[in-house]
Amino acid sequence: SFTETFEMLIRLAENYTSALFCHAYRSMAAEATARVQEFFTDVGLFLFGTDVSTEEFVNRFFDTLFPVVYNHMINPGLTDISLEYAECLRMAQRDVRPFGNISKKAVGQMGRSLLPSRTFLQALNLGIEVINTTDHLRFSKDCSRALLKMQYCPLCQGLTLSKPCMGYCLNVIRGCLANMAEVDLHWREYIRSLEELSTAMSGTYDIEHVLLNFHSLVNDALVQARINGPELSEQVSKLCGPPVRKPSQSPGCSVDQNKDNQGFKMFSRDSEETLASRRKEFISHLRPYRAFYGGLADQLCGNELAAADGLPCWNGEDVVRRY
Repeated sequence: SFTETFEMLIRLAENYTSALFCHAYRSMAAEATARVQEFFTDVGLFLFGTDVSTEEFVNRFFDTLFPVVYNHMINPGLTDISLEYAECLRMAQRDVRPFGNISKKAVGQMGRSLLPSRTFLQALNLGIEVINTTDHLRFSKDCSRALLKMQYCPLCQGLTLSKPCMGYCLNVIRGCLANMAEVDLHWREYIRSLEELSTAMSGTYDIEHVLLNFHSLVNDALVQARINGPELSEQVSKLCGPPVRKPSQSPGCSVDQNKDNQGFKMFSRDSEETLASRRKEFISHLRPYRAFYGGLADQLCGNELAAADGLPCWNGEDVVRRY
């Protein structure tokens, strides 16, 4: 469920950012949305465990966006700049800093929001692995004998209605689940760490907030470039020379605006449906299972195996009033 939610967030953030170019910067939309798509592909790769650097792919996005912005906003012409000139602009981006400190801000936001979310997903997979691993147990011969004596020896004496005494049951089951008891401390720490991680994912660097507002950050970057246009043209001329153009023209916008609006409505539901609220609900459901492995014997004996307090019970040799 969390994986699907993260995937949906990435798709929506990509649509919002592409829609920004379609609505406000239409001339560069086709080229820019290709850069946007590459960027959010990298976001997904990082979030789901691929070894990529957030700083690297954020900087790459602004590096590859600069030639597009220069071509259509800062020094527009009837035709596009050549591939060689675009490459020079890409290399020059970090020196001329057309977007001010926006790229640095984006690096910080992405790093601090994506890493906890990535760790959260990895932690959930670890939890599933622990549960699956402990789902099937192979009992020792001593355990099997003790279970046989506890469950079936009274039947051999015709005591068909007698259940094991609670203390007797706990001794036997705890002995059989000794390995489970070793997991208990680590499981408690695991759930405590999940709670801390969930807390770290909230606030300013909540992934939902950062991703769905990335288009706003990009818009700030474009406004900054437009304001600094004359100065940027001068700096670029020194580094790359005058624009070298090729006889071709960029296609128009190709984003389905209706689809974007539907996506926005679909995700902008009640606050109860936000990622933060889902995460909070999940943690609250998980909390009661903090002592699951340590208290397994108590659960088994208390729920179905042992006799209730005050009733006659089997102590391993006879039916007694008290164990």
